[in-house]
Amino acid sequence: MRLLRSIAAFMLIAACGMSAPQPASGFDFRPLDGLVSRAVRDSVFPGASIAVLYRGRMVFHKAFGRMTYDPSGTPVDTLTVYDLASLTKTVATTSIAMQLRERDSLDLDAPVSRYLPRFSQNGKNTVTVRNLLLHNSGLRAHELFYRNCSSPEEVLDAICADSLLARPGTTTIYSDLGFIVLGKIIEKVTGTPLGENFRRRFSEPLGMRSTVFNPSALIRSRTAPVETDTAWHFKQPRPLVHDQNAALLGGVAGHAGLFSTTGDLAKFVRMMTGKGRVKGRTFFKPSTVLSFTSRSGQDTRALGWDLRALSGPSSAGDYFSSSSWGHLGFTGTSIWVDPQKDLAVIVLSNRVYPTSDNIRIRTFRPLLHDTVVRCIDGK
Repeated sequence: MRLLRSIAAFMLIAACGMSAPQPASGFDFRPLDGLVSRAVRDSVFPGASIAVLYRGRMVFHKAFGRMTYDPSGTPVDTLTVYDLASLTKTVATTSIAMQLRERDSLDLDAPVSRYLPRFSQNGKNTVTVRNLLLHNSGLRAHELFYRNCSSPEEVLDAICADSLLARPGTTTIYSDLGFIVLGKIIEKVTGTPLGENFRRRFSEPLGMRSTVFNPSALIRSRTAPVETDTAWHFKQPRPLVHDQNAALLGGVAGHAGLFSTTGDLAKFVRMMTGKGRVKGRTFFKPSTVLSFTSRSGQDTRALGWDLRALSGPSSAGDYFSSSSWGHLGFTGTSIWVDPQKDLAVIVLSNRVYPTSDNIRIRTFRPLLHDTVVRCIDGK
């Protein structure tokens, strides 16, 4: 019977795309255990899954808490699926753009209107694809499109008809709208839906079996809940994704919509930190990875990816180097990579359950990353 249970557990791990349990890391992660356990008790989030990769090896992979704050609720584990929110921008949309740029299918310095002619309305004719990736297009940050739009086409029409808040290239405005447009450009260039693009190019070849848009019933059964959308007023069923605009876009959008596990994201991060290559397969040239994750001058953002601030506070904490790159997700998710330390930290949580008014994670994130570095360095 014990053998059968072991075989069943192994099959579940394989089916869900998670690596087998890692051997002892040689590091003392008790401070990290204590920090995340306290965060659960302090209602930073109901539960979380944390993965730490050091020198290409998973040295910590553990889940804490439950799906909800109910003491009798379902415990989470490392197979729990989370809504990635804006990690979609980097893991899916930026990655596809990287491949298209590398293969000369996408010109980053071309105006967006080359790919979407109607985008040139109201002074947006000089906005480039690079501006979208750098979040300096001048587009507004966010808009509640459900108030005036009822279909994906109407959402794109509204963005194309909008005016800029700033001249392109002059001001950084972190913009969901820019990545909605970038997702549409990818679909126009490839003739393939964004979700299918991601599946063919990354999730399937990397074995990220739980990383999907619009999760199936089987994946939904192990997906951590988010807050309830009380504003949805359309006849069609609401997609699961937390972001309202992504839901209106059918659950698949350039800025949000992807779901995943820490085990799956570890596979993606290994590929990125391996300079675009993993297990004998090449996804990017090393130069492409470097160009999309590097700082230019005093820039606060790379192409698609965020960068650790050169001064002042950072969600990556005090010890990640200035060459670090990563991204956050509104639902309580993040990836931070320090190439100097050869260290990556993946955090998935549902801090937006039952309400996104809970912002305790802002204090928690830098503490977490500082604690990881101390555990690795033995401080």
